[in-house]
Amino acid sequence: MIAANVSRDLARAISAVENRISDLPVALAQLAANGHHAAVGHADVIGVTGPPGAGKSTLVDRLIEGLRTAGESVAVIAVDPSSPFTQGAVLGDRVRMQRHSGDRGVFIRSMASREGGGGLAPATRDAVRLAEAAGFDVVIVETVGVGQVELEVVAVADLILVVTVPALGDSVQTIKAGLTEIADIFVVNMADRPGANRTALDLRQMVREGQRDIPVLQTIAQDGTGLPALLDAIAARRHGDDSNAVRAVRFEVVRRARDRAVMAALAQLDSADGAGVLDRLRARDITRNDAIDALVALSEGPVHAY
Repeated sequence: MIAANVSRDLARAISAVENRISDLPVALAQLAANGHHAAVGHADVIGVTGPPGAGKSTLVDRLIEGLRTAGESVAVIAVDPSSPFTQGAVLGDRVRMQRHSGDRGVFIRSMASREGGGGLAPATRDAVRLAEAAGFDVVIVETVGVGQVELEVVAVADLILVVTVPALGDSVQTIKAGLTEIADIFVVNMADRPGANRTALDLRQMVREGQRDIPVLQTIAQDGTGLPALLDAIAARRHGDDSNAVRAVRFEVVRRARDRAVMAALAQLDSADGAGVLDRLRARDITRNDAIDALVALSEGPVHAY
């Protein structure tokens, strides 16, 4: 059951974590102290991603409508591009979804992408955890418009919608390299535009080649065309056995290992031994490749002599 003060308390908790005023465990404890508790089981997290201009926000607005009609509470974490002046969010998504503002069962939060990569903001994972703890049945994460390699959403979502539209040039190629592997449902939005059928056909062919069973649906989010079929496909995936959990865990393990390796490399660059290698490079005693090998070796084990 969603409490009356959820919007206020959840917004404060997310802001505290986002601005590093408190850490996640403290924010979670504060939510619990204010009477907010996670739904039975756990919230389903739906990621909505795809190229810029694909109509993701309008589609999310329609998904909110459909999920609320089915009696489910919905939290939306929408990652907006950062303002070049304040580093804050442009807040475009919250404006588009304003018609849900008076609904206690809907929470919408725009987050600035800031220095975050991969289509998410640095605090997106924590915001999702907080929305789950506040009792919402579904959490929708809408990414910044992404290209081929910004795939961070796979680490937070149980189900991923990849949205594209016709007339983006070779629209299949814009998503083929990376998003193919993480998609659970493909959506060709703005299907009233020329080329929509061709785009859907190309996607279905790509799915067959990848030997994955992924629905390819067409929608017109502006007027709701195709939304019932999309909601049915989402429901089937939510209640099926084909979970994104394995992909999410693999992605997160690789990400953490990469982050630790980067921290170790930076520590060695700042160490006395690392400074010594760089001094030898400046003095032209060793080549660039020798310096790189020596610095990598510092983070992996004993120093190699050059």
